[in-house]
Amino acid sequence: MSAPLQSVLHPAGPDAALIAHLSWVLFGGAAVIFVAVMALVVLSMRPAARPVSTRWWIAGAGVVFPVVVLTALLVWSTWRSADLTPQTSRGAMSIGVTAKMWWWEVRYHDPASGKQVVSANEIRIPAGRPVYVGLTSTDVIHSLWVPALNGKMDTIPGRINGLTLHADKPGVYRGQCAEYCGEQHARMALHVIALAPADFQRWLANEAQPAKAADNALVERGRAAFLEQRCQSCHTIRGLPGAELARLGPDLTHVGGRTHIAAGTLRNHRGTLAGWIADPQAIKPGARMPAATDIDGATLQALAAYLEQLK
Repeated sequence: MSAPLQSVLHPAGPDAALIAHLSWVLFGGAAVIFVAVMALVVLSMRPAARPVSTRWWIAGAGVVFPVVVLTALLVWSTWRSADLTPQTSRGAMSIGVTAKMWWWEVRYHDPASGKQVVSANEIRIPAGRPVYVGLTSTDVIHSLWVPALNGKMDTIPGRINGLTLHADKPGVYRGQCAEYCGEQHARMALHVIALAPADFQRWLANEAQPAKAADNALVERGRAAFLEQRCQSCHTIRGLPGAELARLGPDLTHVGGRTHIAAGTLRNHRGTLAGWIADPQAIKPGARMPAATDIDGATLQALAAYLEQLK
């Protein structure tokens, strides 16, 4: 999988390309005005420079010039902005994203089975088509920004805002919370993974299934440790008895198939899973997950192996 792209200078979708175009025009216009003002400053410092009436400066540079330039920019930007994809769920695939301190809950609807699919910290979309993302929050105001695909949109408790994500081709695009939301705001990231439409449908069908893990002694020990440590009090694993209704933490049904854990903080593999379980506070101070202080090393490795198998 390619390295995540997080750059407004490299748009990967039509809305991001339009925003980039608007930005470059504004940057270019500002540069021209800056150069012109600096030229006038230099000319005004010449000994032979003729003084210009203050009235003309006020009328020309203070009234006429700003009115003409700003009016032209307003008309042009309004005309171009009309080409942005409408933020509506009609006719587009819909995904629900709920921002929490400090992670993202992502919900899909599987049309084949009619089931709701819950994931975390990754948004997978089919490439080449617009996807409507309904945004809300359970605590404070956050903001979702995936620079390569669109502008930012706030997530507000008790309200749903819409954002359209459209990737031209398959790839990985990094997003970030763009509204200060507390201690771990900087580590509240996510990844948008655009897949070929057929690959997306296969992925969604697999996500709708209960958890599956290899049947061996190490994984079985890890599954038992998950229940003994009462991880099911916060985390859902569909298909595991007693771990299907928890909502406090991310859904872990297919956690092994995600590229990152801890909201984009760590690459996902057995070692980072073990480190995160052992002491989340050392990695992400203030996170709601407590440290596993009463678990031995062998059991910790077994638990990480079990989670790694959940794909």
